[in-house]
Amino acid sequence: MSTEHNNADGRWNTPLTEALGCRYPIIQTAMGWVSDANLVIATTRAGGFGFLAGATMNTEEVESAIKKVIAATGTSNFGLNFHMFQENAQQCLDLAISYKLRAVSYGRGPDKATIERLKAAGVLCIPTVGAVKHAVKAVAMGADMITIQGSEGGGHTGSVPSTILLPQVLNAVSVPVIAAGGFSCGRGLASVLGAGAAGMAMGTRFLLTCDAPTPKVTQQRYLDTKDSADIRISTAVDGLRHRMINTPFIDNLERSGGVKRLWLALKSARHWQKETGMTSLHMLKVFFNGLREDPKAAATLVMSANQPVLIQKSMVEGKPDEGILPSGQVAAVINNLPSVETLINEIIAEADTCLEQLLIRRTNRSVEEEA
Repeated sequence: MSTEHNNADGRWNTPLTEALGCRYPIIQTAMGWVSDANLVIATTRAGGFGFLAGATMNTEEVESAIKKVIAATGTSNFGLNFHMFQENAQQCLDLAISYKLRAVSYGRGPDKATIERLKAAGVLCIPTVGAVKHAVKAVAMGADMITIQGSEGGGHTGSVPSTILLPQVLNAVSVPVIAAGGFSCGRGLASVLGAGAAGMAMGTRFLLTCDAPTPKVTQQRYLDTKDSADIRISTAVDGLRHRMINTPFIDNLERSGGVKRLWLALKSARHWQKETGMTSLHMLKVFFNGLREDPKAAATLVMSANQPVLIQKSMVEGKPDEGILPSGQVAAVINNLPSVETLINEIIAEADTCLEQLLIRRTNRSVEEEA
């Protein structure tokens, strides 16, 4: 599928496009239950680089999605995201290698030997980090590129804003750096390229496209969020910093003390007993053990185990107020659901204008200085 900007003159070439084989330095991140084969296909066709969310798929689903993307695009220039703590992590690694995918992304990543195995097979390793020390360690482990996610990003996120984290990491590592967290438009792309990044990654903006599999009622819940104050950081779910849209469920969890929080966590797990496998007897044992030890810590443990089901409730079942809505702060300024192709074209056009204006200013200044 052709796009308005074909990059024939190479003006959008960066270390990212050269390494990943995409036309534009735009990454579609891996979002659980969202970044499926169809979203990656749309991103690939539009000139970006997409990651499949392998962390929320079983092995058969991962392989099926990989085959679907390759069949639809004729290329393996896309990526797979996984976590080493997931049960089928080794199978995800094997599939990435056997299908010759261009890259893998991860948070808590594989060991050095596993990274070397991926690199030997030609699969690029692109971890996501939220702190300078983690970027330095990832490069020492063998990372080919680094994606930095500032605190503005959705889901699990750090505490350092993108505008501070990006220059810090650029100064600390020698590999290409991709900026994520707070970006949704061409001005963002122009700004990160101007700062020295190799490209821009987005999650929430891709979630809010008509190519995403997210139920319309859930997408509308995002579109209805107009105040950035309603997109909060919470540690109530699993003890980690998690940026999400505030919902009655999260608000109630945040306001609760240890005992009530434990009860809400168990009630949530009990409500989806089939998915969690929690029996009534086990629920009572956890409750009384938690009361005796640390109710708040026990609640966090239960909610952490139940988190995938809570996200699935929003992203698959279309019940946003009963689950979790991971979201970057940019959701407050997004008001439409374009196709991925339209989105990328608009981003490139706007970034083009920004960079041309910068060039004109520099040229005019040079002329004035010579005069």
